Amino acid sequence: MDKQDMISQDIDQMKIGEQITIKPQNKILLIGDSITDVNRNRNDDQDLGQGYPLLLGAYLLNKYPTYDLQILNRGIGGDRVADLKNRWEEDCLELNPEIVSILVGVNDVWYGMGDEETLDEAALEQFEADYRWLLKMLAHRTDARVVLMEPYVLPYPKDRIHWRKHLDPRIQIVRHLANEYHAALVPLDGILNTLGIENGFQTYTGDDGVHPTLTGHAAIAEAWIHYLDV
Repeated sequence: MDKQDMISQDIDQMKIGEQITIKPQNKILLIGDSITDVNRNRNDDQDLGQGYPLLLGAYLLNKYPTYDLQILNRGIGGDRVADLKNRWEEDCLELNPEIVSILVGVNDVWYGMGDEETLDEAALEQFEADYRWLLKMLAHRTDARVVLMEPYVLPYPKDRIHWRKHLDPRIQIVRHLANEYHAALVPLDGILNTLGIENGFQTYTGDDGVHPTLTGHAAIAEAWIHYLDV
């Protein structure tokens, strides 16, 4: 078994929740922070930016040309889970999407690394409470099928290794919530770190360990597609 087969096997082993299928007239919402945003035009509701939402949207529209799909990007750079909560009504619930894909969490750690005392147990509990609120509102207000994508960090530059003690518990929360709410889980942290070990971390997240290169965005889109088997 080669390394790519091992990566695919790892993804398969972490599949959680009911199978999500693409149906005609589906509205698919991709929401999160700068990893999703990627310079999208905020004055154009249909603009997908220049990252994985664009690649994913192109793939889905090409594969299902008669489905009249609507792909929406509502990423905003710098957002934490609490920021998503503050705009959840306008940027998610009012859109009434059939599929919601969430990628958020790394900024909850990044913002606190200058003062790690703010990354205490209370902050972790608030992270979980806010994330659970997002999913609870989706369940109560919509019939949306949900995809949760793990927050991630790659160990380049080297100081990013110190983020792990704060990010890992948040990744575990996302996994737990995916199970609790029967959501699909895309284990990005493991996928991207495995690829980085093989091909170099900078290949996927450049010089900061977080923001994807074009190759990184392609890897995220591919993982989403592979997991959902769409």
